[in-house]
Amino acid sequence: MTNIIHDKPEQLEQIRAGLLQGEIVYAVYDCIGVGTGFVGITNMRVILQDKSFVGNKLAIVSVPYKNIRSVSMLSNKSMMGRFASTSSIGIDTGGSIKEADFRGDDKARHAHDLILWNVLTTK
Repeated sequence: MTNIIHDKPEQLEQIRAGLLQGEIVYAVYDCIGVGTGFVGITNMRVILQDKSFVGNKLAIVSVPYKNIRSVSMLSNKSMMGRFASTSSIGIDTGGSIKEADFRGDDKARHAHDLILWNVLTTK
């Protein structure tokens, strides 16, 4: 895949630098808000940059699809409406829910659908 969906080239490169053998990047989306810097979606896992640690520390959190119990999409506008200024996805791993906030509805919708497809096809 040469045309990877991404918002910021530096985030895509950060994901590429940590790929496992045979891993393919599908998308890397920049996130807004306090906790998550970006979400990377590959054929093996969801990768989140977590900025919520004390002392300005960052963590790269990998969530294999087999550990995801559910994925949800939340919007501040009606899903049937034509406009949403922000939207979020929630990833339930059984012990916690990882949340990522996006600008607009389309990126969260694509991330949700891509994660759900991988969860359903890898279990």
